[in-house]
Amino acid sequence: MAINTSRREFLSAGLMLPVAGAASKINFLDSGDKLTTAQPRTPVKLTQRTLGQTGLKVTSVGFGCMITSDPSVIERAADIGINYFDTARGYQHGNNERMVGAALGAKRKNLILSTKSPTDNKEGLLKDLDTSLAELKTDYVDIWYLHAKDTPAAIHDDMIEAQQIAKQQGKIRFAGMSTHALPKMTQWTIDKMAFDVVLTVYNFTMDQKMDEAIAAVAKTGTGVVAMKIMAGGTRAHRPGEPVDPRTQREGAMLAALKWVLKQPHIGTTIPSMTDMDQLDENLRAMSESFSTADEKILAGRLEQIKPLYCRFCGECDGACQKGLQVADTLRILTYADGYGQFALARERFNELPSRHAKVRCGDCTECTVQCPHGVRVSERMSRAQELFA
Repeated sequence: MAINTSRREFLSAGLMLPVAGAASKINFLDSGDKLTTAQPRTPVKLTQRTLGQTGLKVTSVGFGCMITSDPSVIERAADIGINYFDTARGYQHGNNERMVGAALGAKRKNLILSTKSPTDNKEGLLKDLDTSLAELKTDYVDIWYLHAKDTPAAIHDDMIEAQQIAKQQGKIRFAGMSTHALPKMTQWTIDKMAFDVVLTVYNFTMDQKMDEAIAAVAKTGTGVVAMKIMAGGTRAHRPGEPVDPRTQREGAMLAALKWVLKQPHIGTTIPSMTDMDQLDENLRAMSESFSTADEKILAGRLEQIKPLYCRFCGECDGACQKGLQVADTLRILTYADGYGQFALARERFNELPSRHAKVRCGDCTECTVQCPHGVRVSERMSRAQELFA
């Protein structure tokens, strides 16, 4: 194997090592913890829910395709009976839509398919949609989301008009919005009444504000789909790849999914699945109730990830004296440290304003951002700058 001498290549090759080292210092893994192993494949029990007032009957566990590269996992999920699949125009530089379309093939007509576009103008959105339909090999998508809209100012009337045009043309059935900041978007969303479905980050780390926001949106008849359910973690990567030990606390990922499924206002979920073991474990969540044991597992995991995981509470907005977007940066770092997706994380980091590549948190004498949940902000921001800047 050739030795890479550049710092960036070195950091990406050993991506998980600094986190693994930190794990021992902040007690990520108890002495009795062990790596999660695949569970035997057992008969599947599927549960379905109605997604708001759309009338769509969706399996309570859907399939988030963002980091999937093996089409056979998608094919098997569809064969088993999972009927909701989510992708986006920008995932894997457009290759994800192409792979999803090929994997679903003739099954597509019996499935519910969603995609997203981050573009911020009508013409660009409609062009993105046409490209998505071509790549997905379909005449329409069931839900088309305006992607990653975290403030009302990020959504203009012509973007909503694009969705209405697409509906009239039969290219989409329902209009949606995805957000990492639903509490900030709730009242605007209710007043605007422009979306049939909202896709929101939601997991066991979040406080009552998120529960209230989801309940308020659902009360209007808007369907709610949950993403980032695992709170920044995945399961094991392929053999030989580095693994973040935080993600391997036995049962934590299954417990996290079961926690979301017990919430009454969630229509479906889109956990990422990259291999058959992940698929099998996620299927179990539809047939197993959230238990006292699960609650204890998640309490322990929350304590472990507290110094690292951003809960999207919004308290750090505007707090950095250098103008850095702290929550966005920490979310991007999660793609690398939690999902093992360094290339994706670097790509998203490069989409931030240019100051993020220039500022170094180590140059500040004191950090002006104090996370109410205990995230070590300056350390995490410094790690992002080391890896990506």
